[in-house]
Amino acid sequence: MTLGRRPFAAGLGALGAVPLLPYASAQAAPRRTAGAVPDESAARVPVGPGDTPDQLVAKAAGLRPTERQIAWQRLERTAFLHFGVNTFTGLEWGTGDEDPEVFQPVGLDTDQWARALRDGGFSLAILTVKHHDGFVLYPSRHTAHSVASSTWEAGRGDVLRSFADSMRAHGIKVGVYISPADENQYLHGVYANGSARTPRTIPTLVDGDDRAGQDGPVLRLPATDYGAHMLNQLYEVLTEYGQVDEVWFDGAQGRIPPEHVEVYDWDSWYALIRALAPQAAIAVSGPDVRWVGNEGGSARENEWSTVPVTAVPNGRTDFALSYDTPDQGSRDALVRAQPDTDYLQWWPAECDVSIRPGWFFHPEERPKTAQQLTDLYFRSVGRNAVLLLNVPPDRQGRLDPADVAALGAFADRVRRELPADLARGARARGDGRDPALAVDGDPDTSWAAPAPSAGTLTLDLGAPTAVDRIRLAEDIRHGQQIERAVVEAESATGWTEVARTGTVGASRILLLPAPVTARRWRLRILGSRRPARVAEFGLYRSTL
Repeated sequence: MTLGRRPFAAGLGALGAVPLLPYASAQAAPRRTAGAVPDESAARVPVGPGDTPDQLVAKAAGLRPTERQIAWQRLERTAFLHFGVNTFTGLEWGTGDEDPEVFQPVGLDTDQWARALRDGGFSLAILTVKHHDGFVLYPSRHTAHSVASSTWEAGRGDVLRSFADSMRAHGIKVGVYISPADENQYLHGVYANGSARTPRTIPTLVDGDDRAGQDGPVLRLPATDYGAHMLNQLYEVLTEYGQVDEVWFDGAQGRIPPEHVEVYDWDSWYALIRALAPQAAIAVSGPDVRWVGNEGGSARENEWSTVPVTAVPNGRTDFALSYDTPDQGSRDALVRAQPDTDYLQWWPAECDVSIRPGWFFHPEERPKTAQQLTDLYFRSVGRNAVLLLNVPPDRQGRLDPADVAALGAFADRVRRELPADLARGARARGDGRDPALAVDGDPDTSWAAPAPSAGTLTLDLGAPTAVDRIRLAEDIRHGQQIERAVVEAESATGWTEVARTGTVGASRILLLPAPVTARRWRLRILGSRRPARVAEFGLYRSTL
């Protein structure tokens, strides 16, 4: 164990439950506390230097996701929308001294964004409310580097408002990205100015603040000058734009002299989010969701949601192993990571990738094809992860027609790759308990195998049926347990193996090289940490 690490307590991080006070008296007795935050103790367990390999595996097997993590995992397809001054300057990383006047999305149509994403099968969309340049897509009280300083919409434009309203109107959940880095605040002497962490009152009211005298929550949190700036912007976004279901941070630092690095106030940022938006998953520099380790949209062949982590200053959750190691959670990985592990944690992977070569729109670039996007779907959603696909709006404020067409074709191709589940309602038998619950279509019910590393589930489809896609899912409310399994089909000469898998988790999709026709199919568990709980044993025939 490394000395000086600070534990990250369940629920609200190292700060514990944060009192919320009325605006009128930040020093008064608490009006209410963040009581909506559920118990999260099962999602993280401490590791000691004396833990044996068997104890490490037992601890990993005992981990359980939070309700917000379960809800996030079921989204499967989420979208990123990189939009801001970089869209108009052609840069990928802005400088912070841009003239806000360059931001002129005169054809902004967030309803078009929402329709395209809905038709593409996306369940949540994340807007770059602030990228590393510090330009903000809503009229913040705490910076002039925002849409309010542009003549677009006579200074009254609010991309975040339009985005949030459009997404919800089309049935898509709302996420926000607020970059920890801020080149503009560095130029103004706030970012990386060396200020001490001291208690700050959030929101920090400014001259003429329209919130003065209103009854709203107030928090006291430790922060640097810049940490308080971030807290104030997070507060605006989380209290004035409706429900937010994902808050996305990367770990970017400003492109500044190395001696001026800003130590981010992760614990305070997390605490504010938990207090104001307890349903929101915090990704990927956060305790709920981790970065998969690449920007190519691909999860590992065996992707564990139960991984070793280390606690770093100010409460951030970080990798005990390298972020890009090919093995994050196997038995060997748990042992290898132990010297640097503070906790084992339920920390599922998000796979980010852009539909175009860049993250912001560049007119000369072209989008990925539907087949390429479908391949990414199988390598992310099909490997126990969630796909995060960036689709950047153009300078008019619209999604390019080529991108819209690619999204629609992608959704159609996934539907054809995985049409109706041929196993739904099939006759099921097996050892253990409730085999029929693996084919009832309910992710919250499951067949329970009889013992660790054992169990056979057999399906009778009633007639020989051609299959070339198999989808397995564990009931992750009972953790992630499966380490090895095979799927077999019965022929005239007996049972033949048609597919083999390592991990399963929330979703594992197996692609057969050619259709296999059989009436009876079975899943055999060859290795598991605790008795497996299988919520889905799905069989499909692609219509492509």
